[in-house]
This record gives sequence, structure tokens and C-alpha cells, in this order.
Amino acid sequence: MFFDDWTGLLRTVVVGVLAYVAIVLLLRVTGKRTLSKMNAFDLIVTVALGSTLATILLSESVALAEGILGFAVLVFLQMLVAWASVRWQVVRDIVKAKPTLLLHKGRILDEALVDTRVAPDEVMAAVRSSGHASLEQVEAVVLETDGSFSVVGPSPDGSTSALANVPMPSGTA
Repeated sequence: MFFDDWTGLLRTVVVGVLAYVAIVLLLRVTGKRTLSKMNAFDLIVTVALGSTLATILLSESVALAEGILGFAVLVFLQMLVAWASVRWQVVRDIVKAKPTLLLHKGRILDEALVDTRVAPDEVMAAVRSSGHASLEQVEAVVLETDGSFSVVGPSPDGSTSALANVPMPSGTA
């Protein structure tokens, strides 16, 4: 139960080192975008890579070459979807969530909070962590596509161009 033999441990070390080197090289070749946290699809790929690594390490029924091929397939698919989403709006709409306005001009948008399952306390925490003492000091709080909060302060010239791609609920103009 605690120890079978030394060959199992040796296999884990050798395969672990080689799989680690393979995934690092693959990620270096494919660029930073592969492990970004830009949307849910990117998160899925990151989790799947970790799961594949664990399977390679702990399952003797999966050969190192099969695991490395699994890494390559996941990374290739992620690159293909990212490439297509940059070029075609329909693909972008399928794989990427839209940012959601949670607070506008100091007023919390209750319906948006319910739709996104965000508590008012979380919005207030985001405002505080951005250095604002009052909701009225904030132009907007946006729930971004990666699940993070962006707090947008007032612009000296009144411009809200950073909110151009954020759908505005009716009555927030």
C-alpha cells in the first residue's frame, strides 16, 4: 500500500522530469497566450494540461510519448481557437464571455449582480482594493471575462472609452 518497488519510483522521477521538460519547451515555443487566463476556455486548457501531466506521472498505462502528444494536441487546439477568435466574431462569441457592468456611476446594478452571482460585498471589496473610499468615486466596476473585477475611476475629461466593449444595461446611460 505504501511502497511497491523502486522501479515505480524511478519511473515517476524519470517520466516526471521528461514530461516537465516537454511541457516547458512546448509552452515556450507556443508563447505566453497558451497559459493566459483570458477566458474560460483558456482555464480549461490549463487545467487539462495539469491533469494530463498528473496522468503521465502516475499511470503506468500511459506512455511518455502519448502524454507529450496529449500536451501538443491541447496546446494546438488552444492556439487554433485563439487564432480563430481573433479573426472571426462568431468564434469569439462562442468561446469568450462578455464583460459585465456591475456598478455604474456609483450605483450598484442589482440585476447584473444576480445574473453573474456576485454579492454586493464583493463589488465593495473591489472598490476598496482599488483605493476608493466611496462608490460614488467610481465610474464603473466591471466583471471581466476572466472573472476578475476592474474598477474604473472617473476620467478628467469625462471619457468612458475603456467601457466601449462592456454592454450597458438599459437605464445606465
